[in-house]
Amino acid sequence: MLASRLMKATLVCAAVCATLLGRGLTAATLQVTSSAFPANGAIPSKYTCDGQGMNPPLAFTGIPAKTQSLVLIVDDPDVPRNLMPSGVFDHWLIWDLAADSKGVAEGAPEAKRGLNGTGQQGYMGPCPPDREHRYFFKLYALDTKLTARIASKQDLESAMKGHILEQAELVGRYARK
Repeated sequence: MLASRLMKATLVCAAVCATLLGRGLTAATLQVTSSAFPANGAIPSKYTCDGQGMNPPLAFTGIPAKTQSLVLIVDDPDVPRNLMPSGVFDHWLIWDLAADSKGVAEGAPEAKRGLNGTGQQGYMGPCPPDREHRYFFKLYALDTKLTARIASKQDLESAMKGHILEQAELVGRYARK
């Protein structure tokens, strides 16, 4: 009896999915991309400490319908531990981006922002001290706007806890010449 019900539910689900796909409809999936570099590609020096140090352009798609705000965290997990005990350098923390945001323009002013790894607010371009590093651009869709006092990534992650609807990630790489 249970097997029969499961089989019917599976067939109904398959039929609905086939109908939606046949109409060109798919479930939206949150994505963050950049016109400046491909996923896992090299970040142009323009966006680093070797260039103008401005943020790269980012595009957001597939934002869930119930999103109230967006958060962007950019960090580098490849920092030598003798320079930073955690091994992670925070390059950019911004939150309360509009739920209908299509992205962040190159060198754009930011929404609310926290402290980067230098203790300053705003974007800090990649500047690896030793070799090629990976830079993770992490986008979060939240079911709320954040009202807590936020300065650090730890504060931001604590405030987001239990409110993440979906998340996406874009990885770029950079090595100084």
